[in-house]
Amino acid sequence: MGYPGKNHKQYQTPKRPFEKTRIEDENRLMIEYGLRNKREVWKAASHLRRYRKAARDLLALKSTGTDRAVFDAKKGELIGHMQRLGLLGPDADIDNVLSLKVQNQLERRLQTLVYRQGLARSPKQARQIITHGHIAVNGKRMTIPGYRVLTAEETQISYYGKSSMADSGHAERARISKVVR
Repeated sequence: MGYPGKNHKQYQTPKRPFEKTRIEDENRLMIEYGLRNKREVWKAASHLRRYRKAARDLLALKSTGTDRAVFDAKKGELIGHMQRLGLLGPDADIDNVLSLKVQNQLERRLQTLVYRQGLARSPKQARQIITHGHIAVNGKRMTIPGYRVLTAEETQISYYGKSSMADSGHAERARISKVVR
């Protein structure tokens, strides 16, 4: 099992390191979402890979003829978890889990949501504002741009109360509001 305090790799590197189309797609995602490196794209892909595997296991469980109640419970657990994360809508099914893209996962990052809500001028600036501690989720200071925001927390993203950017007269906030309009 290993030592619990040791960090473990949370992603898998691509099997073909020099595949041109994959590299171009990853570069486009890095620019669009303001990511630091391709490792962040690979982490998002690994998360989705786990969800898809769980969905395929559920379909296999269904086809083997196991108890319907067990299948429904596991299906409800998976779908409910993904709905809380904001990856699926309210009327989702297992097919929706299998059709998810990396973009769906990247849209749920704190960095992207800060940019989409107009708290930053660009995804790169959103990343910088977060790492400098100017953003809070539910009143709690966040410094991790890759934090996966739950749907319940999405409306509670704001500037941190003790931050200099919390002041509405801050020069950078004036620039941000000009760009957003």
